[in-house]
Amino acid sequence: MKESLIIKLKKLVYRYQELGGMLSDPVIINDQNRFRGLSKEYAALEPIVKCYQTYETNMADLQAAEEMLSDPELKAMAQDEIETLKTQKVELEENLKILLLPKDPNDDKNVFLEIRAGTGGHEAALFSGDLFRMYSRFAESKKWQVEVISESEGEQGGYKEIIARIVGSNVYSQLKFESG
Repeated sequence: MKESLIIKLKKLVYRYQELGGMLSDPVIINDQNRFRGLSKEYAALEPIVKCYQTYETNMADLQAAEEMLSDPELKAMAQDEIETLKTQKVELEENLKILLLPKDPNDDKNVFLEIRAGTGGHEAALFSGDLFRMYSRFAESKKWQVEVISESEGEQGGYKEIIARIVGSNVYSQLKFESG
């Protein structure tokens, strides 16, 4: 991994630890707006820091396994371990690169979901009902709240039109490409 990425990750780990200390400060706890902002920043850094800590552990294990190569009794085991660790290292590096990508500022917003039956009469209404149930179950699995704002039921079931508000963590980031 590039040295510049390692430096950036170390700065993020330092900031994460700094935020951990700040969040236990009674002065900051009493200032709810500041506490909320720092908590969000802390939560945003957590997956990056955890992944980087796993990466560092992987690198230390890899170095230890390479040192075991000199021992003839442990050489075969060390080679297997090195192969596994190198595969994990590549995966961790890719995950870290993805985690370091800039976030869309709208990713943590909530959404309004609109489903309308197209041409096809009753079949289209039934399909829109199935589609809404699918999105509702997906939202439940993510622990999001679904609130039906408006609905117009079809004559034989389903919906001619349904509008729902979905509230939760990173709802927009998960649903922003849904259309059709």
